[in-house]
Amino acid sequence: MVVTPKMLGLPIKRGEDPRLVSGSGAYLEDIVLPGLVHLAFARSPHAHARLGRIDVSAARSLPGVVAIATAGDVDAALPADLPGDWPSEFEDDHRPPNKVLARGKVRFVGEAVVAVLAETRAQAEDAVDAIEIDYEPLPAVSDPEAALQPGAPLLYEEFGTNLAHRLVKRGGNIEAAFARPDVQVVKGRFVNPRVLPVPMETRGAAARYDSGTGELTFWASTQFPHTVRSKLADVLGLAENSVRVIAPDVGGGFGAKIDFTTEDVLTAYFAVKLRRPVRWVEVRRENFLNMVHGRGQIDYVEAAVTRDGEIVGLKVRAVADLGGKYNFTTPGIATLTPVVLPGPYRTPNIDFVLEGVYTNKTPVGAYRGAGRPEATYLIERIVDVVADQLQLDPADVRRRNFIPTEQFPYKTPIGTSYDTGNYSPALDRLLAMSDYAALRRQQAAWRNDTTKPLLGIGISGYLEICAFGPWESATVRVERSGKVTLLAGTSPHGQGHVTPFRQIVADQLGVKLEDIRVLFNDTSIVPTGVGTFGSRSAAVGGSAVLGASERVRDKVIRLAADYLEAAPADVEIATGRIGVRGVPDRSTTLATIAGRAYDGKVPEGDEPGLEANRFFKPEGETFPFGMHLAVVEIDRDTGKVRLARYLAVDDCGRVLNPMMVDGQRHGGIAQGVGQALFEEVLYDESGQLTTSTLGDYALPRAADFPYFELDMTETPTPRNPLGAKGIGEAGTIGSTPAIVNAVVDALSPFGVTNLDMPARPEKIWRLMNGG
Repeated sequence: MVVTPKMLGLPIKRGEDPRLVSGSGAYLEDIVLPGLVHLAFARSPHAHARLGRIDVSAARSLPGVVAIATAGDVDAALPADLPGDWPSEFEDDHRPPNKVLARGKVRFVGEAVVAVLAETRAQAEDAVDAIEIDYEPLPAVSDPEAALQPGAPLLYEEFGTNLAHRLVKRGGNIEAAFARPDVQVVKGRFVNPRVLPVPMETRGAAARYDSGTGELTFWASTQFPHTVRSKLADVLGLAENSVRVIAPDVGGGFGAKIDFTTEDVLTAYFAVKLRRPVRWVEVRRENFLNMVHGRGQIDYVEAAVTRDGEIVGLKVRAVADLGGKYNFTTPGIATLTPVVLPGPYRTPNIDFVLEGVYTNKTPVGAYRGAGRPEATYLIERIVDVVADQLQLDPADVRRRNFIPTEQFPYKTPIGTSYDTGNYSPALDRLLAMSDYAALRRQQAAWRNDTTKPLLGIGISGYLEICAFGPWESATVRVERSGKVTLLAGTSPHGQGHVTPFRQIVADQLGVKLEDIRVLFNDTSIVPTGVGTFGSRSAAVGGSAVLGASERVRDKVIRLAADYLEAAPADVEIATGRIGVRGVPDRSTTLATIAGRAYDGKVPEGDEPGLEANRFFKPEGETFPFGMHLAVVEIDRDTGKVRLARYLAVDDCGRVLNPMMVDGQRHGGIAQGVGQALFEEVLYDESGQLTTSTLGDYALPRAADFPYFELDMTETPTPRNPLGAKGIGEAGTIGSTPAIVNAVVDALSPFGVTNLDMPARPEKIWRLMNGG
């Protein structure tokens, strides 16, 4: 058997893009459902208040109003606690029930109190405005550290504390490391402020119930339709095989649409109850108030370091701002931070303590990177502080602490098993690309020239965890025509899965890319799947596609050998041809073999048809890595930061499509730049969101970015057959510390050793002027 691969590894353009950029996509609001009613919510204007009288009489009398419900109307029909993805390893675990509508108290601005359904969206919103709700305002706490202090307002009086949970991870002998006479202790407090995911498409859901068949069809802008199906079935008491979930084209998710929410549940619930289709779509302000926020973590870091910059011990106390309640992923995000400590560095002793804290703010959840950017930020900032205090070059400190290649697979003190790593070549390439020595000379020259801006150079190394299980599925079917249909359990929403999956199938079956149809995101077409998150789709989903393709290929070989009267070992598959090695005139086509398979003309032991299913369960997670470098220029008069250069050398294992890898890196770096320089969710002392519109919340624009200078190394993983690791979150993880390190480096003549994100001009101007 000979299969000639030709596609995998090539920079092939995304096959799904022409439909999307030409306006032919179909998003949630494009779905036409006759008899549709619209769902809207009366939401709390207070961050913390007791609920009193709720008067809906005026709203009920308005034209077009179909139904109104409070917690008392739905509690009996729905579970007291919505399901979530919550770790079981916490100490002091204080978890309240997650109800669909507020009862007794509200704990953040925007919390849903009353549901309204009407014939039009405008009528639903008018009815919301007519509802009278009596609130008894209570003191609010929006700072997680203040929330832990004695006497702070309690969100849940029954717990007697705002501490939601505590997690401790330790390894090595931390006391001995810090007691060594040859070390000094370097400290830092580093803040990852809250940020907004801001997908182009806000959240939304639609549902239709067929009372004749008992089938519920549910459309959602989601990243994991199969999980939504399972959760809806559980909550509504329906059989899972009577619930169909469809994710139409999804306008971005960035992790924030890995959620199962009040709005999802009530959209489906009312479709069943009213026997009419229901749709809910949030406006942008509602999205800012209610879609999970990202980040929100304060880290106190101590490093025990020798005089030559070796880090022998690391202590971290992390304070995670959870918001007012647990959403689906809320408590699990910060638990990913210790998983990737100490990054790419051999730090033999670690002490990590996490405190998750309730505050009167929107709940946090997954956002591109989810816990790993926070880990990388604290590590890379403390490494730069070490370099500064010891008067060492930041690149040299990183190199001195890298885990040696020969030590992989490497087990960290906390117990994480890194698969493969080769960090020095990535750093070498980065320094060469940037001409690092010349940059340092330029920096020294500009510092003595007040006509020039302040020049800063920042490096960051990162390591992340990807390829989360537990499994993924794929089915490959060759149609009678010889064309191929692939059913994939992943759930793309901008990543471009169609093209690399086609490349995998094409190499195994010798078909053209355009002859492969890829189907996702409909649980009635793709019966099983896990979804898209955590940079898992290539490594886990792609491996399932490869496995299913290989099974079909093996059957094609057997059938072709039987038809061509040859030994299976002599059958060759190339694009458009299946032949016998050394006998050019003995060949056939995939269509001929498929036709025979569907006619039942198969060898003994084979069944008719030509398709295969594969569930792939990875042997463990993968650990991509990389080195990033930022060059910034700061205006001496205004404090404005200009990102002059950005370079990255990333290693995502085997590269399936370099063009798409670069696309993922571009997007990730852009979001990291946004967090480092512009973005921050702000609340006032009363818990009111002050960055509640795009007029208040600053996002980066195209003009804010330089040309990204990118390169790659390839260190395959043995934990999946493709050798792929994952790339979707790398840019976001590596970029924020690189930029902040560059800004701090530029400001070092002013005695600045730390600056919390975002690096706004006013903040920098004050530091330059003694403020």
